[in-house]
Amino acid sequence: MVRISAIFIAVCMMLIAGSLGFVLYLRFGFTGAESALVALAALTALAVYNTIAARKRDRAEVSDQVASLARGASDTARQVAEFGRRLGAAEAKVETVLDRALATAQPLAAEIEELSRLVRHLADSVAAHDAMLARQGGHDGGHDAPMAPASAAFAPPASAAPPPSSAAAGPRKVVAFSGLERDAIIAMIGSAIEAQRIDLYLQPIVTLPQRKVRYYEAMSRLNAGNGEIVAAVDFVPYAEAGSLLPKLDSLSVLRCVQIVRRLLLKNREIGLFCNLAGATLTDSSFPQLLEFIDANRAIAPSLVFEFSQSAVRAMGPIEHESLAAMAERGFRFSMDNLTDLRIEPRELTERGFRFVKVPAQFLLNRVGVASTDIHPADFSDLLGRFGIDLVADRIETESTVVDLLDYDVRFGQGFLFSPPRPVRADALQAPPGDAEKTEPAKLDKAAPADAAVAGAPAGTLAQLARAGVGRK
Repeated sequence: MVRISAIFIAVCMMLIAGSLGFVLYLRFGFTGAESALVALAALTALAVYNTIAARKRDRAEVSDQVASLARGASDTARQVAEFGRRLGAAEAKVETVLDRALATAQPLAAEIEELSRLVRHLADSVAAHDAMLARQGGHDGGHDAPMAPASAAFAPPASAAPPPSSAAAGPRKVVAFSGLERDAIIAMIGSAIEAQRIDLYLQPIVTLPQRKVRYYEAMSRLNAGNGEIVAAVDFVPYAEAGSLLPKLDSLSVLRCVQIVRRLLLKNREIGLFCNLAGATLTDSSFPQLLEFIDANRAIAPSLVFEFSQSAVRAMGPIEHESLAAMAERGFRFSMDNLTDLRIEPRELTERGFRFVKVPAQFLLNRVGVASTDIHPADFSDLLGRFGIDLVADRIETESTVVDLLDYDVRFGQGFLFSPPRPVRADALQAPPGDAEKTEPAKLDKAAPADAAVAGAPAGTLAQLARAGVGRK
């Protein structure tokens, strides 16, 4: 558009100059050369005038634009100054509020820290006193924490002595075995199994940090008949030497099935850990045991069979085949008694293991742990990626629980929550809801009258009833 205007003006100036030269030539008698010179001079004058006028007009427009930009910059500067003033006022208010909050919270934080220190000191004192009482009494001490309501049917009488504990009380002298040779002790344990003098104890496994009872672990105690209760850690080595563990495990499964059925009547989310030996998986009685648990596969989600780390590492093709047969029936497995953290979680998951128990002191690096490729703090995440839950056991102080929360441990077990407690005799009776499924089979003399469990063949029960209970 500007170009067209410039062309139009130039044409007009040429017309004016040409007209002036033509008038001078025709009207005033100028020669052609003189008329052309006058026309050229007029055209030059007009061009100079147009150029000067255009520059003045451009300068005026630029001046207006510069003035407008100056006004805009001035407005922006005023707004920025206003925002800066408001931001300064807001910062001053925030600093005032923070100073007041800190001044108010400092005394409270100091009191909380002092209370936390007192609680840790009290927990450590209680643990030390309980351990001292346990050593003096020759029985399990432990922290007298109450068990959850679901365990009411299994709680011991008020006068019942707490169970022995290899972890809390340390090495103890077994009076019942005093003066006996190895063969005599094995014979004594075999007689106790036949006479049904293997008592069942339960210890809760709780969720962390809620401490809600989610599982129980079945543990065995040998009743020596003279008032002494012998922990499994003291008599199981002799039972293993005498090839008695398959019998112990058979009755362990029988009684655990009875207990699970009782527990499920009160809480459908409860479960039970039942200890088994690797030798049981290769024993000639395993087909009968498998037949028995197959008849009770309805409770498979609530019954977990537990093997030690050494037993799992020693398993061969026969043991793996037996594990696979149990896993096909819906039962899950747990590994405990870890001596190091060298495990293959993928392989464990493929074989049906869903739990791994590790002493709390291992996870917290408070005892010597064999070198491993993973830090204990990452152990729970490693297991979780393969669907395995980590259980920290042998927890005895509140400070240990606080430290374990940083390790993402879901379950805990130990004397802090409750010592093992004996199962009452009536809890080993068939549940009322299964009365129509239970037959008081005609067992041999070693089988108690209440040994029948729903769905189990009479012959199987007769064989299972000659055994004992889990080994802890």
